[in-house]
Amino acid sequence: MERKNFSLKDIGLPKLVIMLVTGILIVLLSVPGLFGSDKKGTGKINDGNLQVVQKDMNMTSYDTNTYISEMEKKLKNILKKVSGIGDVEVMITLKASGKQIPLKDYPSIEESLNEVDGEGGSRTNNSVKRDESTVLVGDGKGGEAPYILQETEPEVEGVLVIAEGGDNVQIIIDIIEAVEVLFNVPAHKVKVMKMRSG
Repeated sequence: MERKNFSLKDIGLPKLVIMLVTGILIVLLSVPGLFGSDKKGTGKINDGNLQVVQKDMNMTSYDTNTYISEMEKKLKNILKKVSGIGDVEVMITLKASGKQIPLKDYPSIEESLNEVDGEGGSRTNNSVKRDESTVLVGDGKGGEAPYILQETEPEVEGVLVIAEGGDNVQIIIDIIEAVEVLFNVPAHKVKVMKMRSG
């Protein structure tokens, strides 16, 4: 039997690169905890520092009244800068409050059962059991809280703007268009009125 020697030219550079990358990936994936996945089968992450990470990612929870007053203040300040609008008062109502979407863990168990009857026939039963659990993190006080993946802002129902220039048709159109763009509400949900003088 003749022995054949392989050279780098026989393997080729693309295949060599693929083998090298595959080897590195296998080594990296075989080291437990390398990527910070400290998850346990219970769906819990036991790391108190995750709360700090959540806050750093701007996932702070707003009180609904705080959210409304901040939006009203921002809208009032921006409209006051537009020529012809003058002094402004703003009121915003919400359709729904914001939602917090927690991280979910979906472990599944697959079972396969092969049955053979007395006549030599066989039958296979496959079943999949799926569970859902919320991933919990330490709250820094010895307790646990859901890991919030995403927070949605409250949905605006309607906007009332009372402006000194509220009797000018062009000003009314400008205010309505600005509110439509900023809050994604239809024009019929925006009311502009003239502020009384004095």
